[in-house]
Amino acid sequence: MKLKTVLGLTVAATLAMPALAQERGGTLNFARYDGSRLIDPIYADRNPDIWMVGSLFDTLLRSSADGNSVEPGLAETYTVSDDGKTVSLTLREGIKFANGTPMSGDDVVFSLDRARNPDLSPWAGLLGSIDAVTADGNAITVALGSPDPTILSMLATFNTAIVSKAAFEAAEGATDQEKSAAIFAATAAGVGSGPFYLCGFEQGASMDFCANENYWRMGADGKALPYLDAVHFEIIPDDATRILSLQAGEVDAAEFIPFSRVAELEQDSNINMNLYPSTRIIYSPINTRDNRADGSANPLADARVRQALNYGTNKEALIGLVLHGAGQPMSSPLMAKATQYAADMTPLYGYDVDKAKALLAEAGFADGTEITFTTLAGSADDATIFAALQQMWAPLGVDLVVEQVDGATRGAKNRSGEFDIHTYGWVNDVNDPSQVVGWLGHTPTAKAVGTGWENAEFNTLFDEAAGEMDAEARKAKFARMQELYAEAAPLLFMYETPFAVAVGSAVEGYVQTPLGNNIFDQATVSR
Repeated sequence: MKLKTVLGLTVAATLAMPALAQERGGTLNFARYDGSRLIDPIYADRNPDIWMVGSLFDTLLRSSADGNSVEPGLAETYTVSDDGKTVSLTLREGIKFANGTPMSGDDVVFSLDRARNPDLSPWAGLLGSIDAVTADGNAITVALGSPDPTILSMLATFNTAIVSKAAFEAAEGATDQEKSAAIFAATAAGVGSGPFYLCGFEQGASMDFCANENYWRMGADGKALPYLDAVHFEIIPDDATRILSLQAGEVDAAEFIPFSRVAELEQDSNINMNLYPSTRIIYSPINTRDNRADGSANPLADARVRQALNYGTNKEALIGLVLHGAGQPMSSPLMAKATQYAADMTPLYGYDVDKAKALLAEAGFADGTEITFTTLAGSADDATIFAALQQMWAPLGVDLVVEQVDGATRGAKNRSGEFDIHTYGWVNDVNDPSQVVGWLGHTPTAKAVGTGWENAEFNTLFDEAAGEMDAEARKAKFARMQELYAEAAPLLFMYETPFAVAVGSAVEGYVQTPLGNNIFDQATVSR
């Protein structure tokens, strides 16, 4: 059976329904582009690590199928107090970790205290509103210092997953980090309560997940998930080799399929080519400071120039060149369509050369002005984007020159402001707009993704939204932030991309969520 998940649709139906064929047993062989280094909920900070956490660990709450709310997870009930400062949850009865030991409220307190410890976790700030976590039997109380509209989403986020206190404390090592590393190296059932546990690992080569026989969620056949016995991951960085392995039947699925190969694989009757909706956006930060790093006047400081560059960019052409049509222009200036509160401003700076020229003339932009476009050395996509923009912007009087650097240098330039425009991208880590909006637009968070753009109204709205418990009022604040950001255009707004995953026709029920998480608990493989 061939299946293509159309970009722009949600994966809600797939997540909400059981696998089409509830065959039990077998191993699904999955080809990854990169390997995991350490799968610990509080330390995972790379996508290859984060996207695996959900298979090994469960959270108190879970994201709903449509991604716009939360639902019970390890906690069967939850309430928020009228003043917004207390979250009360009830842990399910009979939950066990993968090693068969029962989960208790003490495990929840231990896990959330680890997660919110800034000396341990890079994600501690997501739980900064928590004052204390306590347990009385299965009754869990999360006390907040101030109302936090994101707290339920955070309790459904990977870094708040529950680990076994006893197993963790018994692990070898003098520090939290050493114990975490020892647990990861042990490859045995233990600290997690997810549908699988890590049962094999060879750095940079392979990884194995085995079914957790003590998992609590039920499948469509009335038995505990997962359907599979195991998932075996082969690390195959080379795109062509991953595809060849799939075509040869050596693996059952392959991720990060190059968009140039999507059409070809769609024609293969033995492969289902999936384009899963994502929160991945590709954009280019624009330096909005009055002066460049060398002290010279910055022509990009004028919002009209930034608007003109956006109008002068044919996003559909970029999508055709880079994604081979498998994408869509950004419709919100601050987030992907799949993100809560995303405004649809289609067309967001539709292609209009005449309007671009008029804005540049109004701004007094000098013909032949040199602008540097910083790209990643060795990136074919970046090279294509530069070549296209150079051609598109030449009629506007822009002399676009390229600067190729490595990733670390690009990041350093972004932080220091030593750039004109550079390529960048984003995928949400949490099911809430605050993370991406804070990164892209809130000055105190990251200098508005390094652009130096600052708007007092925007910053105030963001700060107010952080404590706004009324969902509609909070949505209105994010709507206004998107209006302000679109008008200021501190980015070149480009496009959204899907997650391209090809699976063999024997596989059913596998899903990659808009946050990137790989979901194997309802997958089956028929051989």
